[in-house]
Amino acid sequence: MFRTIADKVFSFDVEWVPDPLTGELLHGIEDNPPFSYEASFNALWADAGATPEKPRPYVKTVLCRIVSICGVYREMGRKGVPELKLVSLPADPTDASWTEKRILEAFLRAVGGSHPQLVGYNSNSADIPIIVQRSIIHGLDSHGFAERPEKPWMGVDYFAQGEGSVDLAAILGRWNAMPRLDEIATLSGIPGKIDVHGDNVWQLWLQGRLANIVHYNEFDALTTHLLWARMAHFAGLMDDKAYQAEQDAVRALVEAELAAGKPHMQRFLDRWDFLKKTIAERRPN
Repeated sequence: MFRTIADKVFSFDVEWVPDPLTGELLHGIEDNPPFSYEASFNALWADAGATPEKPRPYVKTVLCRIVSICGVYREMGRKGVPELKLVSLPADPTDASWTEKRILEAFLRAVGGSHPQLVGYNSNSADIPIIVQRSIIHGLDSHGFAERPEKPWMGVDYFAQGEGSVDLAAILGRWNAMPRLDEIATLSGIPGKIDVHGDNVWQLWLQGRLANIVHYNEFDALTTHLLWARMAHFAGLMDDKAYQAEQDAVRALVEAELAAGKPHMQRFLDRWDFLKKTIAERRPN
């Protein structure tokens, strides 16, 4: 269990798909030009051990392309009240200039500059490695993200076991005992997967539906933050009043995003209300 809540917290999630260029470079671009995106995907899946029973096996993160990073940025205000902001990369899914490189640069500058406590789900095993791997492939400067202080009290270290990078999945279990984010969230009355699942992201990307991926990514970031708050309450880092205030702050954030022109946020609110009502009615106290 994590021991502290930093003044700045970033609960985040990353979405990626097999990288078409990787498929071309590693599987015969010279022999079979030009590769289609689907052909490239299939080449990567075949190399990862695809079978008729499992046609789309896990592809190493280094062979994938990041298409979205979203998170809830939390900072304590002057009056001791948490202030939340939803961060979505790409900021505009219709803007083609939001390449993987630009997404990574924006993330590294923001996180490397402010050094928040990172919170994710399976993030130390997947999200942070793919960010590092793909940043190196693009030849990027980490802008402080990769700094390794000599002593724990001298700064945030995202690559050491500690409070700099909190992986909720690793805390909750190992191997077969580890719940999926959707499972632990839904059973806790927190919206899990809505409409889209991780296995569908590649299809949405091939269809040019990047906005749908970003919406899904935003939902996962909100879910991660709500689960983090619940676990902080369990750990004694938030009392009942503070935990309720955190939930209220998330609801206010979602409602503000809805009012600002994000109609998909209504689905998150509807699912949240449904789960709370259903659990209250059917789970004995």
